[in-house]
Amino acid sequence: MIISQTPVRMSFFGGGTDFPEFFNEHSGAVISTTFNKYCHVIVRPMPEKLFEYKTKLIYAQTEEVSSVDEIKHPAIRNAMKWLGLERIFLNYDADIPAKTGLGTSSAFSVGMLNAFYTMQGIAKTKRELADDAIYLERTLCSEEGGIQDQIAAAFGGFNRIDFSSDGYTVTPLNIAPERKQLLNDNLMVFFTGLSRYSFQVQKATKSMLGKRTHELLEILHMVDDAEKILVEPDRSLDDFGLMLNETWKLKRSISSEISNTMIDDIYRKALLSGALGGKLLGAGGGGCLLFYVPKEKQASVRSALSDLHEVEFKFENEGTKIICNY
Repeated sequence: MIISQTPVRMSFFGGGTDFPEFFNEHSGAVISTTFNKYCHVIVRPMPEKLFEYKTKLIYAQTEEVSSVDEIKHPAIRNAMKWLGLERIFLNYDADIPAKTGLGTSSAFSVGMLNAFYTMQGIAKTKRELADDAIYLERTLCSEEGGIQDQIAAAFGGFNRIDFSSDGYTVTPLNIAPERKQLLNDNLMVFFTGLSRYSFQVQKATKSMLGKRTHELLEILHMVDDAEKILVEPDRSLDDFGLMLNETWKLKRSISSEISNTMIDDIYRKALLSGALGGKLLGAGGGGCLLFYVPKEKQASVRSALSDLHEVEFKFENEGTKIICNY
């Protein structure tokens, strides 16, 4: 039995510049971190001739099939066909629901591939797992979107990821531990209650890339400024929160699919209660809202958003890993 554990992520700056359609021409960059909410994928071989089916899958649905082509889940079906797998049992479980804007689908793809390769006795680097997850989702499954989520889930940690036509680089940010802890303590995440499929929003965003180059270039330039705030000890972290507000204004202007009246109302309540800034995590349209809130204002924000579920979290540094192999 193989069990993989893969973290989800929150992206702070640079979202939208990780689309190949943008960074192949202009370059791109994001600042993101993974945190201690995980996707777990359990896989093992199915015994032969003991069951009427060859493969059993348990995720939001349960599938029992006799051939890989019968599998409904596109990522599982395409991954198994690509890797030449059959006769497996797979169970997927997560600390966070799907469609929350935290990159769960890419965390699942990375974790599933990690488990599949381990079951086959193949050792893959974190970069190879990220690359293979990108290929699985963007090419084999024909899903729209950027490529930051797969990289974050595979590598883990608090990173700057740069994109260009030559590929990508992952650079861990050198933030003092006490400073990183202060940032963690000043961030709050709330689930809006709105679930959405990110590929629907990503498709709308992709269609606007050519028309919103100016806004995306501004979003890209903010990555450098945000990095300086994080790594320079004399800078106030409150500036990080104020910048989140600015990047959110730019992001929501890219496509009408990114925000809506309900999200705007939640955001306004948080700012009136003491948040310095924030943004919707993920593609947009729903999911989780992230806010930067000084400690003395957090009770007020929590009260104003009491009808929403708060997600408590801690940054993590490991990325995807195998936690059971026997």
